[in-house]
Amino acid sequence: MKAVFVLFDSLNRLALGAYGGWWIATPNFDRFAQRAVTFDKHYVGSLPCMPARRDMHTGRLNFMHRSWGPLEPFDNSFPQILDEHGIHTHLVSDHLHYFEDGGSTYHTRFTTWDFIRGQEYDPWIAMVKPPIERLRERFSPKHYDFSSSRKRLQHATNTEIMTLEEDYPGPKCIAAGLKFLERNRDADNWFLQIECFDPHEPFMAPERFKSQYQTGYNGGILDWPVYEEVHDNPEEIAEIRANYAALVAMCDHYFGQLLDFFDAHDLWSDTMLVLTTDHGFLLAEHDWWGKNRQPYYEEISHIPLMAHHPAHAREAGRRVSCLSQTIDLMPTFLDAFGCYAPAEVRGESLLPAFSGEERPRDGVAFGMFGGPVGVTDGRYAYYLYPDDLMAPDLGEYTLMPMHLHTLFTADEIRTAQLAEPFDFTKGMPVMRIDALKDARRIPIHDDANFGDIGTKLFDLASDPGQTHPIDDPQTAARLEAIIARIFAEHDAPREIYARMNLADAAGRAKGKEGSAQ
Repeated sequence: MKAVFVLFDSLNRLALGAYGGWWIATPNFDRFAQRAVTFDKHYVGSLPCMPARRDMHTGRLNFMHRSWGPLEPFDNSFPQILDEHGIHTHLVSDHLHYFEDGGSTYHTRFTTWDFIRGQEYDPWIAMVKPPIERLRERFSPKHYDFSSSRKRLQHATNTEIMTLEEDYPGPKCIAAGLKFLERNRDADNWFLQIECFDPHEPFMAPERFKSQYQTGYNGGILDWPVYEEVHDNPEEIAEIRANYAALVAMCDHYFGQLLDFFDAHDLWSDTMLVLTTDHGFLLAEHDWWGKNRQPYYEEISHIPLMAHHPAHAREAGRRVSCLSQTIDLMPTFLDAFGCYAPAEVRGESLLPAFSGEERPRDGVAFGMFGGPVGVTDGRYAYYLYPDDLMAPDLGEYTLMPMHLHTLFTADEIRTAQLAEPFDFTKGMPVMRIDALKDARRIPIHDDANFGDIGTKLFDLASDPGQTHPIDDPQTAARLEAIIARIFAEHDAPREIYARMNLADAAGRAKGKEGSAQ
């Protein structure tokens, strides 16, 4: 068996023609849909980037127990399991978060890996005195305040050497994946993950893609929106969206090179190919930019998944309507290589769906540590908020005290107590560390800009754009019961039931006390 897993970051489902998108030309994503089984109700799990990847590795949700962080010593990891069964696993990625504190144990689970430099604020180009005045002429101060944002200055500095299309990290990432295929296509028993940070912001694409989406805007570069409510004029909104469109078009083009390789070498006959993303992105829908701070609207939580399996080639073009989510990828990959999923896994293999055996679910839950919890049954979407997002009632349960790009501080570690093992920690006790308000975790709660707060219920059948919340206590109670059941299946800390006002459901669920020994 051979498999290629293509993971883009922030690839909006409705940017793809195969999912009804119309405003971006995506001929190659749509071309793959004709070869693949397309999952129409695929959702995220834990958010954002690295929590989503922890779900992918482990096959279970993690947002109830800790925020953004590394794989834990007790975590299962599907590439490591495959490697232990004689399957060579290789990662090609330009995702810089793997090489920060909070992502430092993911890439090393692969047999081999290749890191492509230069995305976002990757500390790559060392320029002691960057040409700030020249950069200010190129970049809009609305997105690039070089006096206060070292990250944005680093990105602008990195772009100084990206003069040709082949200098961009995205094209380099696909090229490195193709090199692996050229070198190993005649071998057997390998798994290749090609992971492109694009179309994550900054939305920087070569001119030939940008020229397809001209808006008439003639100001400084607007390609990295701050996660906030929309305060831009229509011209600026159009320009930001156009830059995202250009980057998606670039992703589509280079994904097409991979499809061409499959065609030229008939990899369709013996190689699995899977395409998905970690989450979506709000591009001024609901008057918001970004993610992390809002309800997890469909634009963020409802994501694309398309997959080809050589044993089910006759199913090309099939659409799957059952609910699925990110945690299902891990058991699917293990199943494809004939490996059993560990007992801790809560996702389900999607291979039966290739042949029409759709396994119904009453709902899937998703969320972010400290934020609201989302749930959908495919018809309704419900976003459950705690009474107080800033309430000091949260604990981080971890043996790896690292945030996105920092270690936990002394103030945080001083609150640490040893807590009893959870049912997925393989008998290991864990630290419970107070989730302090000023901790440098995602999302950062250091200002009042956490708008659109409040529990909301939407009927996706009558209101797919989610513009009119409804009042339906019976449906809300049913969806809350689904959340409580999923919490119990994941051995969530008792405190999260109280935080989310699920105390009644907690009495029927097997949640941990979360108390220290």
